[in-house]
Amino acid sequence: MIVLLLGILVLAIGGCVCVVWADRGGPRWVRAVAAVTLAAGELLRIARRNRRRSIKRSSGGDE
Repeated sequence: MIVLLLGILVLAIGGCVCVVWADRGGPRWVRAVAAVTLAAGELLRIARRNRRRSIKRSSGGDE
């Protein structure tokens, strides 16, 4: 389990490094990894937002 979490952490850090490097004009593969990283982050934001909405609806939404 710890190996899996460490692998995810390494991928996340690597993705962040690629985003910074791509912003400074890195090679094509770095820009591709950065685009995938940013898209994954956006998908996670959307999923979290939708989850919050469904939780508010199921609890009454008066919070």
